[in-house]
Amino acid sequence: MKYHIWTEGCQMNVADSQRVASALERLGYTFTPEAEEADVIVLNTCVVRQSAENKAYGRLSSLRPIKERRPETVINLMGCLVGVRGNEPLRQRFPFVDVFSPPSDPGPLISFLTQNEARQMQGEAKARQDAILDEEFILPAHERGRLVSAHVPVVYGCSHACTFCIIPYRRGVERSRRVGEIVAEIRALVEQGVKEVTLLGQIVDRYGKDLPDGPDLAGLLRLVHEIEGLERIRFLTSHPNYFTEELMRTVAELPKVMPHIEIPVQAGDDEVLARMKRGYTQADYRRIVEKIRKLIPGASIATDIIVGFPGESEEQFMQTYRLLEDLRLDVAHLARYSPRPGTVAQRRMVDDVPEEEKMRRFRMLEALQERISAEINATYLGQRVEVLFEEKVKERWKGRTPTNKLVFVESQEDLRGRILPVTITWTGPWSMLGRVEIPERLPVLQLA
Repeated sequence: MKYHIWTEGCQMNVADSQRVASALERLGYTFTPEAEEADVIVLNTCVVRQSAENKAYGRLSSLRPIKERRPETVINLMGCLVGVRGNEPLRQRFPFVDVFSPPSDPGPLISFLTQNEARQMQGEAKARQDAILDEEFILPAHERGRLVSAHVPVVYGCSHACTFCIIPYRRGVERSRRVGEIVAEIRALVEQGVKEVTLLGQIVDRYGKDLPDGPDLAGLLRLVHEIEGLERIRFLTSHPNYFTEELMRTVAELPKVMPHIEIPVQAGDDEVLARMKRGYTQADYRRIVEKIRKLIPGASIATDIIVGFPGESEEQFMQTYRLLEDLRLDVAHLARYSPRPGTVAQRRMVDDVPEEEKMRRFRMLEALQERISAEINATYLGQRVEVLFEEKVKERWKGRTPTNKLVFVESQEDLRGRILPVTITWTGPWSMLGRVEIPERLPVLQLA
């Protein structure tokens, strides 16, 4: 029996797909990269932008012929397209889909696959299903011993409800995982060869606020930092309202926590920020960036920006442009606003910025950020940096610096999972090339 998983969207979806794969392999399934060969096909979907939702619909439609040729093939639709509030319209539109699973929940699929067994064995099969979902996390076989950097969800859902964001409606309210569960999962990942983990949350800084007897994110970082064999720790995504000075100092103090912060601004104009319900001003954001650079010297900072939000004027857009120009952040993830069903912005605001204008603004910020990133990365030329190597891409090994810069080197040796010094020999806006320095191996002492 074989399974195939198609994953679209954020790092949380990547982590969710790994958990589905792990559960399927406990049932005896093996991975195949070809959907046509699979007995179980999982589509893990994203709807944060209309383009992602359209891609999911396109992929679903492409599976109909497979189902018609092989009716026994199980098709599982999962993720934000399904959401947590019912899926009857999807069932009517795609009757060939067998299972609909909310985000981060492999339970419905495992229940469906074991239902025949459950009818025959009743309670014993139900206990087996529960055990499959509760067992220590094991990476899928094709990643075990090969995956260097893993994503670990620590907060599910979101309760902040920005007016443009569909996540609270599709992933539900904010829910922090218990610290013991998180630490046990990371220990298991390290035993399977993982060297770096990224702690995930829609607003990761809010970790623990719904747990009366647990640590906050700073405390969680300190506990994870003690895990033997773990080399690097990252976390995302932060929010300006909750990224505290204590958290900044924790990042600065803990050697394993990498100096890279992902903290979206979304817009540089106060009126637009208020309509987005972000809860801060551009001056607040500037102060946070200034404090990060003071308390975490050398840290890299990434942000998210939406252009063309309802009512955004040319001058309001230029406020965003000037903010990005002034702050000179390392990375800016850019998006054109698209109304998402059910959100406050979709229900109460008019999407009045033409698509061609959204694209013009997008291209302006894209060109600005490309120049800024190129200039920042150029300062690495000739520098010696520590790189954790993840995999070989074509003829080059790919890795990342502590500040999350992408570095490629050529080497005939197996560099996977190793942290090695690299001298940077070329830089561009999105990546760098370098010369790796591999310590000489000491000769083996032959005993008489």
